Amino acid sequence: MTKTLLLLPGDGIGPEVTEQSRRIAQAIADGGAIDLRIDSGDFGGMAFDRHGTPLPDDVLVRALAADAVLMGAVGGPQWKGCGYDVRPEAGLLRLRAGMNAYANLRPAYCFAPLASASTLKSEHVAGLDVLFVRELTGGVYFGAPRGIEALDDGQRRGINTHVYTSAEIRRVAEIAFQIARTRRNQVCSVEKGNVMEAGLLWREEVSALHAEKYADVELSHMLADNCAMQLVKNPRQFDVILTDNLFGDILSDTAAMLTGSIGMLPSAAIGDPGAPGLYEPIHGSAPDIAGRGVANPCASILSLAMAFRHSLGAPAIADRIDAAVASALDAGVRTADLGGDATTAGMGDAVLAALALPVADRVEA
Repeated sequence: MTKTLLLLPGDGIGPEVTEQSRRIAQAIADGGAIDLRIDSGDFGGMAFDRHGTPLPDDVLVRALAADAVLMGAVGGPQWKGCGYDVRPEAGLLRLRAGMNAYANLRPAYCFAPLASASTLKSEHVAGLDVLFVRELTGGVYFGAPRGIEALDDGQRRGINTHVYTSAEIRRVAEIAFQIARTRRNQVCSVEKGNVMEAGLLWREEVSALHAEKYADVELSHMLADNCAMQLVKNPRQFDVILTDNLFGDILSDTAAMLTGSIGMLPSAAIGDPGAPGLYEPIHGSAPDIAGRGVANPCASILSLAMAFRHSLGAPAIADRIDAAVASALDAGVRTADLGGDATTAGMGDAVLAALALPVADRVEA
């Protein structure tokens, strides 16, 4: 059966890093490992410039019809003056909501050659393997009411609403517990229930679900501010971190520096079984280096691997891509963010070369 991968390169460095993933996906397809059709569409700021919206209706339709969607990055200073409803980021939020991709998987894995690249001492990050399961379609990013309003005294007030239902909490917690069973069987649920009623509800619903169905999984609870401290104090204590939209955004970006660079962190956004998944590097559009050919494509390439694993039904191919990235790093290939001088295409070349090796040789390397 033919699988469809939709590419949404987006803005800034998005097209540059996504191109390297496209090359790898095409090489795999050309090699006969999978019957794969690769498509592309306009998205983000460039879509706003062309179509007047960051998410054209036909692109959303194609995303919902695909098996997996791999995007680059969106946004840039040229769209800062646009209203929030048409900014590139609004297109991303609508895409996530439209795909009902409510569980964001953000692995923070430290490849052995990059342990010294972290800003923490290598003994604290060597062997790091943490997975963030972030709720992605609720919370303060989607809650209503929201906006900026004028007050009678001449001041202005900004409003964002942090809101969750029991069902929204339980469905993402289900995924966290299920994944934990395939790892070290530990879930740390993170919120701010000491000062937020929605956080208290989060803790209560996660605890109830744990008691009902997942008592075999070790569950702990932690306040978000303490979790931020613990991530830079002893990050290897964590296995799966389950948290809401806002805290998941912030904490997973914090964990990016534990791995050496935010350019190394992929992500997956998945929903109900059988629905298409949305895959993206967690870095932004980095307009300051866009067009220079120096961006690290590894996060995009590793996001492609997650797409093969979770949406394209090809976990063996995902393993091959992960191993090829490790092999390229073992060989000393580095982009500037990792202290090297490889170009974006050069890193893609190195991964492609490693991908062509026999599996045994790649694992041994």
